[in-house]
Amino acid sequence: MGTVAAVAVVAGVVAALSATRYGYYYDELYFIAAGKRPSFGYVDQGPLVPLLAHAMDWLFPGSFAALRIPAVAASVAVVVLGAVITRELGGGRAAQALTATACATSAFVLGQAQTLSTNGIDTLLWAVLAWLLVRWVRTRHDALLLTAGLVTAVAVQVKWLVPVFWIAVIIAAGWLGPRVLLRRPALWWSAGIVVLAATPGLIWQARHGWPHLGMGSVVRGQTGGFTGTLWFVPLTLQWWGLLGAVVIACGVWQLLRSPRLRPYRFLGVAFLLTVAVFAISGGRSAYGAGAYPMVMAAGAVGLTAARKRWLTIAAVPTVVLSVLAAVVYATPWRAASQYTPAPNRAAALSPSAYSELGWSELVDATADAYRTLTPQQQRTAAVVTEWYVQAAALDHGRAGAGLPSVFSPNRGFGYFGAPPDTADTVLYVGSTDADLSRWFTSVVPVRRMDYPLGIPGITSDITIWECTGPKQPWSVMWPTMRRL
Repeated sequence: MGTVAAVAVVAGVVAALSATRYGYYYDELYFIAAGKRPSFGYVDQGPLVPLLAHAMDWLFPGSFAALRIPAVAASVAVVVLGAVITRELGGGRAAQALTATACATSAFVLGQAQTLSTNGIDTLLWAVLAWLLVRWVRTRHDALLLTAGLVTAVAVQVKWLVPVFWIAVIIAAGWLGPRVLLRRPALWWSAGIVVLAATPGLIWQARHGWPHLGMGSVVRGQTGGFTGTLWFVPLTLQWWGLLGAVVIACGVWQLLRSPRLRPYRFLGVAFLLTVAVFAISGGRSAYGAGAYPMVMAAGAVGLTAARKRWLTIAAVPTVVLSVLAAVVYATPWRAASQYTPAPNRAAALSPSAYSELGWSELVDATADAYRTLTPQQQRTAAVVTEWYVQAAALDHGRAGAGLPSVFSPNRGFGYFGAPPDTADTVLYVGSTDADLSRWFTSVVPVRRMDYPLGIPGITSDITIWECTGPKQPWSVMWPTMRRL
């Protein structure tokens, strides 16, 4: 494991460097805001990552680098787990090192250390599940299934994706075996644990009209619908990198066709079923990323067992190119001043420097606008934003800037509550005169914000409005204004 340890250490160093990028990613600010408002459920994720973000912000206030410690740790853990799964499959040191390197050069593993995200934590939990299942096949120790149930119970507090993997595993095991898995009481005790853990979140969703289903439509719109389905696999392999793509392709073949890995064939089918579900449903390419190290482990076992000279020769440039690509992508090698304005909102909202810049400027601009209000207006004023990312940034910085409570009808913020009915004056960040006139009798522009490297329509090219005279009480208007 010496080589694996070296790969993990290097990956950890690069991941730590990636955590020192330009500033808070907007979803990190949203997680902190959600964590300040504890709940069994949220519109777009479970409660675990918001609580984790809030805890890290409480321990290290104002430090976006410290906030990312769990993300860095999760990425390094996935690298190590890839090697551990390889050993469970019978792979030697070379195979273990190959899997660890493939994981470490993937944007889905190392790249996710750049920010604290649900995807990064979910990837780790899926990788742990894959290891537990592989080990169970070899040992038949049912304590592993109970542990898998506990891990799954944690995973459903991050995202609602892991049941897809378990359903695929049950279908594949029933079809190809080991059918004994389905007869193990430990498996169904684990299922009961997961149901109990998921129940509070399901109750929250039911009470709020199942907004998570609406988020599925939003994601499908972002991924391009049918076009996104066609490109799901190519884009996913691209994010896994050159080395990762080769090892994954080999791993699928090994799991399905290799006599040596025949006991694990059902996991190969479960993997393909999981990928198919996410592709057809219009999911993001990061969905189910934690299942890939298991497949990569199988591929590494097969590649190193082949002992073909041409494979050894081809491996050298493949590894070198993958390492270089990972280092360039994952480390903050460009200063913010070297960037040009974002071409559009979609490009800026993707994980990039733009999505980490402009938040303090937004707080300052809103604070300047707030100071234009009369003292009487300030006593009952509130801040409302067009987008949840704006509300997250203002909520994080409002105490230091002296701002009142912040609200937004967008995404999860719309479910955090409406402004009080006493709020006759609001500073509305973003939107347009025509849209705001539907809700207020008076709409007056107070300040323009056009941060050069901001996100168009969010921290660049926006107006802050003074809106007075709500046409209905906030408690009545808010459900109509709310949108995903």
